Amino acid sequence: MKDVQHYMRAGTLQLAALPPLSLYVHLPWCIKKCPYCDFNSHEMAGAELPEQRYIDALIADLEASLPLIWGRSVHSIFIGGGTPSLFSPAAIDRLLAELRARLRLDADCEITLEANPGTFEKDRFKAFRHAGVTRLSVGVQSFNDAHLKALGRVHDSAQAIAAVQEAAANFETFNLDIMYALPGQTLADLEKDMRQALALSPPHISIYHLTIEPNTYFAKFPPVIPEEDLAYAMLDRITEMTAQAGMQRYEVSAYAKPGHRCFHNLNYWQFGDYLGIGAGAHSKLSFAHRIVRQVRWREPGLYTENALAGEAVTQEAEVSRADLPFEYMLNALRLRDGFNLQDFTEKTGLPLSALQTGLDEAERKGLIERDLTRLRPTERGFDFLNDLQSLFLSD
Repeated sequence: MKDVQHYMRAGTLQLAALPPLSLYVHLPWCIKKCPYCDFNSHEMAGAELPEQRYIDALIADLEASLPLIWGRSVHSIFIGGGTPSLFSPAAIDRLLAELRARLRLDADCEITLEANPGTFEKDRFKAFRHAGVTRLSVGVQSFNDAHLKALGRVHDSAQAIAAVQEAAANFETFNLDIMYALPGQTLADLEKDMRQALALSPPHISIYHLTIEPNTYFAKFPPVIPEEDLAYAMLDRITEMTAQAGMQRYEVSAYAKPGHRCFHNLNYWQFGDYLGIGAGAHSKLSFAHRIVRQVRWREPGLYTENALAGEAVTQEAEVSRADLPFEYMLNALRLRDGFNLQDFTEKTGLPLSALQTGLDEAERKGLIERDLTRLRPTERGFDFLNDLQSLFLSD
């Protein structure tokens, strides 16, 4: 990693202040790789988790990065994967203690852990709560056993319900991940899934359309998934049912009850900063005159060796002025309430005129609405988000 002075030198941007900072921690192992998953996750294949050595590597990675975030408070921590709940509560306790010893955490710092019902056992979630996790994100995906099997999940519907009940008993706020447009899924199947999900009273639900990603098992052997019109009807039904349960769709794929929005994800969408540590983790860090992106070594063994040697970062690049408008809008337009126009200038160091061509075209097409202070996507803009975002690509 370069000397901190390298990042502080004069450059093309002029940021008046630095945005909020989050920490992302990647724990890359799973019991089994799902056929749709293109995340950096690795099957354990019966091997024992190298918990302590990997945490040693994470801490070495963090310590090498500390000069880049010196003096800044961390508002949220997200421990993602993989399946982080494979790590023992004692290992998560140690990880969080090591982080607290090195970082200035906000008093109400949100600490999320991703958990899967297939790794759930009674009192495990309670032990994560005692370790300092404040928010659990449970990867249910479906409550239909046939669909769970088609998705390659290692849990069944009964385990999913038991895991969510345990999460509800131990956490004031938690999230359910649900997928739709699954192989063979009908609108009636989707409604049944949503009824079961909402009966468990989750404060937050993340909804994902099953997409066939490159370099996955499903890309090689594509399943038959619902037509686009049916998928749209499913999403409309999800939005209706969540609204009836008192949840607001505050982001393209996120629904929450009042007071339960996920700060960590909001920080991404509002173009905040995040330091990512762990195998394959990405970072976005702002300095007075530049915004930098980093990527860590992807393969867990290579990452561990390099991080312990102080060389966790394998790629680093400055975000160009030309790319900043698209990068900002790619995130901010995902929010139902849009953003304050002043935020664009504060977080990119660019004048609002850098967006003008795209804004004029988006308004002409009825994809956004704006006044003197705020901009938000219209219903149509929200439905055709990719088209809206693409208007801000640099030539």
